[in-house]
Amino acid sequence: MTDVTLLLREELEAREAQWLAPWAMPSRASVGRVQPQPPHDLRPAFQRDRERIIHSRAFRRLKYKTQVFINFEGDYYRTRLTHSLEVSQLARSAARTLRLNEDLAEAIALGHDVGHPPFGHAGERCLAELMKGHGGFEHNAQALRTVDLLERRYAKHRGLNLTFEVREGLWKRRDSETSKSLGYEGVFDRTRGPLLEAQLVDQCDAIAYDQHDIDDALKSGLLRMEDLRGLALWDEALEAVTKRLTDAGGDRSERVLRQEIVRHIVGQELRDLLHTTRARLEAAGVRSLDDVRAAKEPLVTLSSELRLKRIEVNRFLFQRVYRHHRVMRAMEKSRRFLEALFHEFVARPHLLPDEYREWVEQAGLQRGVCDYLAGMTDRYVQLEYKRLFEPFEAA
Repeated sequence: MTDVTLLLREELEAREAQWLAPWAMPSRASVGRVQPQPPHDLRPAFQRDRERIIHSRAFRRLKYKTQVFINFEGDYYRTRLTHSLEVSQLARSAARTLRLNEDLAEAIALGHDVGHPPFGHAGERCLAELMKGHGGFEHNAQALRTVDLLERRYAKHRGLNLTFEVREGLWKRRDSETSKSLGYEGVFDRTRGPLLEAQLVDQCDAIAYDQHDIDDALKSGLLRMEDLRGLALWDEALEAVTKRLTDAGGDRSERVLRQEIVRHIVGQELRDLLHTTRARLEAAGVRSLDDVRAAKEPLVTLSSELRLKRIEVNRFLFQRVYRHHRVMRAMEKSRRFLEALFHEFVARPHLLPDEYREWVEQAGLQRGVCDYLAGMTDRYVQLEYKRLFEPFEAA
């Protein structure tokens, strides 16, 4: 019989100590959790956080929350869930190359969007407007609120009780009025630089966001490949991919070419990020985790040349995709759904589900209603709207 030896937590932490760079965040050095818990016998702290996020309701709901294209427009467009998985894949791969803590990067990446409301940024803008005078709304603060309070999986405490480092990574150094109103002022120290794993997730989020929005916009017909000519990133990738396919042969259909180009750009940005970060760590004389915390400027970043090319892409996407009439119409429709539900529940809180009727008594009426709406998926908003406002729809 084959001898199967379990890797215990202590052994995994010892492996981390051997492998991680001196400026990475080791699991055993975590500040800990708000509610103290004994360590797990098999899994280091950040592995436990990753799994708690994956098993949360908020994470599963991301499957039906809008990235750019509302869910009912098609099954192949990216959602908040697929985006989070793509960011996680990039972050884990990059963390391994830089010898950072992969588990910490992955946990932050998987949890970074759990505070997003339905209908993407239109939903966030709508809730922010509705919550003026009531503490506001901002998705990073809501992500913390979700993992700290709104998830209910454990008998002894609300929330997921994640480690300080993952929670700090979700906060993203945002001292907004919403963050203060939710009680997060002073919880995280803005005078200390963010961990490299958190900085890495921010950059991987941007890489995934831009290029995959281009992919979805092409797939939807909002853009044609010719529309992208003139963008430096696109033109360089098109030339490189066309040459490679010409030399190697293979499928030259537009669909494959599009995906090859997007993949090339993602790879180019990731390589630039890794090389630039290594150079910045060396130039800044970073030798320890304390050096990372003392840094006054971001250490994980793209080169200035590639940042300028990305700005060009961002401007193009804003004008040609995010402000496209099809996207704007869908977003305007979603705003009306959320506004109607918010005002109805604030005026008549007895219409809320039992769990949230109890919650508004603790959180306050507007904040409790906002929590309920922010946790909804796109399709659940539409279902609630039908239940409340369509005369012959079953309640």
